[in-house]
Amino acid sequence: MTKVGIFSGSFNPVHIGHLALANWLCEYDDMDEVWFLVTPQNPLKETKELMDFRLRFEWVKKAIAGYPKFKASDFESTLPLPSYTVRTFRALRASFPDCLFHLIVGADNWENMPQWKDVRALLAEFPLRIYPRKGYDLTIPAHLTQVRKVDAPLLEISSSFIREALGQGKDIRFFLPEPIRNEMNQLKKMI
Repeated sequence: MTKVGIFSGSFNPVHIGHLALANWLCEYDDMDEVWFLVTPQNPLKETKELMDFRLRFEWVKKAIAGYPKFKASDFESTLPLPSYTVRTFRALRASFPDCLFHLIVGADNWENMPQWKDVRALLAEFPLRIYPRKGYDLTIPAHLTQVRKVDAPLLEISSSFIREALGQGKDIRFFLPEPIRNEMNQLKKMI
């Protein structure tokens, strides 16, 4: 069975922090693949700052091109909105029965998980990997045996940081994957 880490997010935009974590999971952890599952709409986030779904998906595809352990996925765009993780994972399991899916989240999302739809079922049915984030407590109750901390190097980069820096006119080319750097002007216009 192929172990697939599902790195679900808005990727608004994708940045080197996303890529570095996914790369670490494939090369130093036990993931066979990491799928970047671009979310059309997170029910817990406002959509006003969200770039077009197709643009975000295309940028993820460009950013990960050439690394065989990464896959860009628009799977959630085929499901009804809003996008609930438990529903997405059940649909993934039904569509790809040869894969064992692991959810990858940051400690910020771990802290917000009590707000997620059917979170108990999600945690009971699927393994979870949590990436520590500065300023967030990462306490995992002992009874959640499918949940574990990822010991990857900490990179404090976020998509909101990228958007804010570009909005301030900062030259942050090295925070973005090379294939999408040339499209920074397009990104600046959307901010």
